[in-house]
Amino acid sequence: MNEWEQLQQDVVACERCPRLRHYCAVVAQRKRAAYREWTYWGRPVPNFGDPAAELLIVGLAPAAHGANRTGRMFTGDRSGQVLYRALYQTGFASQPDASDRHDGLRLHNALITAVVHCAPPQNRPTPAEIANCRPFLERTVALMPRLRGVVALGALAFRECWRLFRSRRWLPAQRMPRFAHGLLLQSASAPFLLASYHPSQQNTFTGRLTFEMLRAVFQHAAILLQKPFETLPQPGRSDAEGGSQ
Repeated sequence: MNEWEQLQQDVVACERCPRLRHYCAVVAQRKRAAYREWTYWGRPVPNFGDPAAELLIVGLAPAAHGANRTGRMFTGDRSGQVLYRALYQTGFASQPDASDRHDGLRLHNALITAVVHCAPPQNRPTPAEIANCRPFLERTVALMPRLRGVVALGALAFRECWRLFRSRRWLPAQRMPRFAHGLLLQSASAPFLLASYHPSQQNTFTGRLTFEMLRAVFQHAAILLQKPFETLPQPGRSDAEGGSQ
């Protein structure tokens, strides 16, 4: 077993957060009526994609009846429908749809992870639960030798990624900038950090995040991946307006 396989196994076997493990197990047992024939995954959800990828996508946490049901990041819920369509149209996914972990979907030069690998009640992990899962994000990044950029989906994911970038000295010592859709942070000879609103139902149904806005983020990421580190912009902010996840 190599280091990546060990990481994936450690994620799935994790029992650090009793509240989350209990919640995921209860959801998997009770199920939603529409999925009563399903055998829910009901465990921490591992990373999805190739560690040799250049782009890392960081979400918040699995959805109770999405990835907690299917066992694959952003699979089986509306957020995933929007995300994978955007990834497909920008060349990062082999197909626009994601129904289950055996549907043949493959990522191209991208890997998806989350701040928290278990579905939290009301989609709100506690600070302690985030801290418990933080080592998995750190190990994920450490095992991506070709990493060129990170897309953070939502304010919480952006905060955790910014913390990680600072710990690895990929960004200069400065206060964390206000989260904004389209915000780009980049230092010379280091991966970029690109922020996006999370493709949650709350954001997509209210129009805070449109499909075109999300697709534009990944189009931007694709362009950045084509450039040498030295030619990428210095730390700064896009013209996008500020806001929260």
